[in-house]
Amino acid sequence: MLEQYDLHNLLVLDIETVPQYATHDEVPAHFQKLWELKTQYQRKDETPEEYYQRAGIWAEFGKIVCISAGVFTKGKENVGLRIKSFAGHDEKDLLTRFSAMLFGQPANLVLVAHNGKEFDFPYICRRLLINGLPFPPQLQLAGKKPWEIIHLDTMELWKFGDYKNYTSLNLLTAIFDIPTPKDDIDGSMVSHVYWNENQLERICTYCQKDVVATAQLIRRYRGEELIKDEMITIVGQ
Repeated sequence: MLEQYDLHNLLVLDIETVPQYATHDEVPAHFQKLWELKTQYQRKDETPEEYYQRAGIWAEFGKIVCISAGVFTKGKENVGLRIKSFAGHDEKDLLTRFSAMLFGQPANLVLVAHNGKEFDFPYICRRLLINGLPFPPQLQLAGKKPWEIIHLDTMELWKFGDYKNYTSLNLLTAIFDIPTPKDDIDGSMVSHVYWNENQLERICTYCQKDVVATAQLIRRYRGEELIKDEMITIVGQ
């Protein structure tokens, strides 16, 4: 599977998001009301205040604090992976730097993410729009037919047309025997680590691990050997 794709024309990415404010009390009053209305069906028995820790999931109430992107590289004998993270407290600056990287790449560069079509790609597009930034060609989706959008979603690929279930990246790495380091944090902890512990670097490390896992999953989908640890390079922000 996926043999028709040139590995070196793929960009594997993952994003980490948090609520725009540290607590619900800091949210402007009119947005508090909008938050209550937006989440009335998801909250069940939780109050808007209790549920606000999950606000990072929604692009209207969250912000991106890290985008990690990986490209496959050519070694003398083995394929490698090179990862760069775009992180910071200023989302507009982060997105500007990430977009500049994409603008410097071919327009037909294929973006890859796990659950990317439902989360990462639309979230990035919405936050670009909110921040008044231009869309790189790889994210210009308006007016395109579904088959003209060349993004790859490793979760969608696993479904094979079955849209009933969500399959986590952790489960797929286990199924395909992809070794993963013990995570310092998980997705549910990102908001706390950001707002309460002020440890953006930990979030970046977590984000980079998901890029590695997704890249390794692509290798498995193609029936190829995993990338060796020594062939994975993390470059500075």
